[in-house]
Amino acid sequence: MKMHRDEKVWLTLSFGMIMAFMLITGYQTFALEMGPPSNMETIDPQKVDETAPFDKPGITQIGENEYEVVMTLEIFSFNPSNIEVPAGSTVHFIMTSKDVVHGFQVAGTNLNAMVMPGHIQRISQTFDKPGDYLVLCNEYCGAGHQMMATTITVK
Repeated sequence: MKMHRDEKVWLTLSFGMIMAFMLITGYQTFALEMGPPSNMETIDPQKVDETAPFDKPGITQIGENEYEVVMTLEIFSFNPSNIEVPAGSTVHFIMTSKDVVHGFQVAGTNLNAMVMPGHIQRISQTFDKPGDYLVLCNEYCGAGHQMMATTITVK
């Protein structure tokens, strides 16, 4: 079977593109550490209020300009509801959901996470600019979903 020259060109180009995409994806995953998290932590969603650290949600200073926010998300609310940190702080969020899938999106940043019942979500962000940052649930969670919001105040 003899291949036409155009077929060879397109076959070579398509194979080259596939290899380039695989190399780019591999580079992003390993060199830039943009791969999915591999250490999945789970929790019993029925016992969130009894399981540390979610039995005492809140803000804790863990270092100079470094804070940890333990947060539970449940139907139409974030707990703690308002967060205050100084400008230049790095905030480590540790979150879980008590009921359904919720979203955690901070407007004006690239902070965006899906928080699922039975799973612990960890995500960090440095807040350099002072102001009020709106936190929204961006996963439909029920009839009052549009009311699920809070703020992060950076002073």
